[in-house]
Amino acid sequence: MSGGGGDATLFEESFTVTEYDQSKYDRVARISCTSADSQTVMVLDINIELFPCARSDSLHVVLSTTLSPDGSKEDDKGWRDVGKGGDAPATLADLYDYVCYGKIYKFEETYDGNTMYVLGSLFGASSEPPLVLDNSSLIIGRTISNAYVSFGGLLMSLQGPVKKLTPLRVDNVYLLIKK
Repeated sequence: MSGGGGDATLFEESFTVTEYDQSKYDRVARISCTSADSQTVMVLDINIELFPCARSDSLHVVLSTTLSPDGSKEDDKGWRDVGKGGDAPATLADLYDYVCYGKIYKFEETYDGNTMYVLGSLFGASSEPPLVLDNSSLIIGRTISNAYVSFGGLLMSLQGPVKKLTPLRVDNVYLLIKK
């Protein structure tokens, strides 16, 4: 999506739906998904009338700052005709099955230090630098980022390595999903 306006894709990942819960609302389900590399977890409230899905479905998820294919910022005109056909310009929404507009409103970072190095013995492996507890023991783990997004009351949380979620910031975003 690079172009004159730069790359507008903040996050892009393939997920598999692992849990499906429709117990609270008739038209909304909360799905839990794990990325293909098992490093990122997404929990999303989704309108199942617009985008039906089930456990074990594969989803391609993108968070973008714009629907413009070249990554350029949208005009501040307010209304935009995103319907297919006619004289409406092509947008990224044409390539996806489910599109929402919302706001990233919160971030958290936690340390997953469940791998320990004690007195020269390594229990587990990690590419992250160790955290020194005292002279004889180290904790090796990774820093986890949590990003929270609201799409008009439908909520989303992303949890994964800081490296994957670094481009995300408190801002308005488009959620684009296709199977």
